[in-house]
Amino acid sequence: MSAIKLKIAITLIASSLALGGCKTLDPYTGEQKTSSAVKYGAIGAAICGIIGSRKSSKRARNAALGCGIVGASIGAYMDSQEKKLRESLEQTGVSIQREGDQIRLIMPGNITFATNQSSVQSSFHPVLNSVVTVLREYEETIIEVEGYTDSTGSWSHNMTLSEARAKAVSNYLQGGGIITQRLITTGKGPNNPIANNDTAEGRAQNRRVEIRIRAIQA
Repeated sequence: MSAIKLKIAITLIASSLALGGCKTLDPYTGEQKTSSAVKYGAIGAAICGIIGSRKSSKRARNAALGCGIVGASIGAYMDSQEKKLRESLEQTGVSIQREGDQIRLIMPGNITFATNQSSVQSSFHPVLNSVVTVLREYEETIIEVEGYTDSTGSWSHNMTLSEARAKAVSNYLQGGGIITQRLITTGKGPNNPIANNDTAEGRAQNRRVEIRIRAIQA
């Protein structure tokens, strides 16, 4: 096994152990949950190993060790990424929100998917292509793709649909060259509404896919 492959294997094993060994109990559901700091740290370590493996010998080792953003640099890194996203996504219907050192892209369901369907509409492909271009440039980030629905219909149907839509967007990003290890994909169903589900306008806002982007911290 080459030194680079061995490094990646060790990184992935360490990440798996970290995720398995730092669980907390959700007081509401009784389910075990991995703490956010451990989860994102482990994912970041795996990503850095892969980033390093794509470079050559000594540069690969240095890249893997030096991967991750430090302190105040995180804000500047995300500022630059946000600026490019705003330029690329202007007048596309995608909302961009900055939340501390995270960037949140809100993609309304009516422009992303046909009614009750989970295949990304071809008219939305250029928008996702613009997102991919920026995400490939700023590769030291973790990307969370979350699907949401309104509250109409059964809970199980909404969960299934939201998962399928999130997966469709995630798959499109992967097809554009975003490595799998950077992506976390979940379906949230009707949870976390951003508007009132009692009105048609509110339900339309709640049917969405969100992409949350956070920097890998050194």
